[in-house]
Amino acid sequence: MARKVVWTSKAISIFYEILAFYVRRNQSKTYSRKLNKEINILVKQLVEFPYLGRATNIPAIHVRIIKHYKIFYQITPSEIIIHLVWDTRQDPSKFPH
Repeated sequence: MARKVVWTSKAISIFYEILAFYVRRNQSKTYSRKLNKEINILVKQLVEFPYLGRATNIPAIHVRIIKHYKIFYQITPSEIIIHLVWDTRQDPSKFPH
């Protein structure tokens, strides 16, 4: 049985902030649409291959990297829970723990 993907409200909020930033900066939705598509493709891959990401020092949390973005997620028997999409170019002190 395939696992269901669940995004936490924090993950959704931060990911939308990233997309909105690029819409404002580029004055176009083109890059944000492309990024959204790439992230969603990666998330769909996790359903089929949940252990593609590497384990982190946080118990039960894995991370996948795509370009400048890290996707932090948890694997349960029935779900892949997306906890965070992080742009690694941001100030590390802003990283939500």
